Parts: sequence; C-alpha cells; structure tokens
Amino acid sequence: MKTLYIFRHAKSSWNFNSFKDHDRPLGSRGRKQVIKMGKYLAKHVKPPNQIISSPASRAFYTALFMADQWDIEENNLTLNDALYHADRQTLLETIRRTGQADVLAIFGHNPGLTSLINCFHINGINNLPTCGIIGFTLDIENWRDLHSARLTPKFYYTPRSIKEDSPPKEAN
Repeated sequence: MKTLYIFRHAKSSWNFNSFKDHDRPLGSRGRKQVIKMGKYLAKHVKPPNQIISSPASRAFYTALFMADQWDIEENNLTLNDALYHADRQTLLETIRRTGQADVLAIFGHNPGLTSLINCFHINGINNLPTCGIIGFTLDIENWRDLHSARLTPKFYYTPRSIKEDSPPKEAN
C-alpha cells in the first residue's frame, strides 16, 4: 500500500518583474497560505517519507515550508528539473521511478498537476488551486505499478477549505 500527495505550490509574487518565471518567489499571500496549510497538515496528515519538488522557487519553498512543518529532514527532499511545468506523463514517470517511500509528496505546477489528478478519474477538481493538496492511497507495493493502481481519494485540502480548529474531511 502506497500513499501519494499531490501538492501545488503556494501563490507566487508578480512584484519582481526582472525575475524569470522559474525564479519567482512566494508572495505574501503564498507565505500565509503555506504557513496555514503547514500547521493544519502537520496535525492531521501523516508526513511523507520522501518529497520530490520542482526546482522553481515557488515550488521549492512551498516544499521546504511543508517539510519543516512535518519535521522532515532536508535529505528527504529531492529537486527534480523534470517537474518544472511537467505534463501528466512526466509526472507519472517521475512517480514510477520513486524508490521505496511508502508516502510520497510531489510539489509542482498546473496545468500538469490537475491533469495528473484527472487521469485518476477524480471528479470535481477542475483546477488544483495554489497551495492545494490531494492525497490518495494506492493498492500497490511498488511505485512502478502505478499504471494498474486502484486509487482511493484520501483527502483534498485548499487554504480556503480548512479552518484551524476543524477536523479533516475525507475526499469525495
């Protein structure tokens, strides 16, 4: 049994026009989003064994903030250039090449992440919003078997959907 978390980066800043897209940092709203999500997820969601993140600043710093909240060592966080604006197929290939982690979190970008979620036949998620996360349990022993996995939605959270004191809600 494996667990997969798909996490979109927090809101980025557009105030640094001289930066390339890859280098845009988190904006003030994004920093608030990731702090709120981090506190909540640290209480209610099992931490991943491994994190794979796009190297773009906004994704990398979202992953770092979350790793801190989950008390995950930096050596369990991998940057993967292929995740920068990856399409669904690249995301699937990256996940399939993952090692022995039982709980994996990937941090990246839309539209690829939403496309990945939709290939798992999840209804009602037309756009994974910034700092949104969806978790799945997979009936597999090895990530390379993802193509034949039976996925069960475990949870779906966005910064707007959580209240600090509310219990977690299961995904539909």
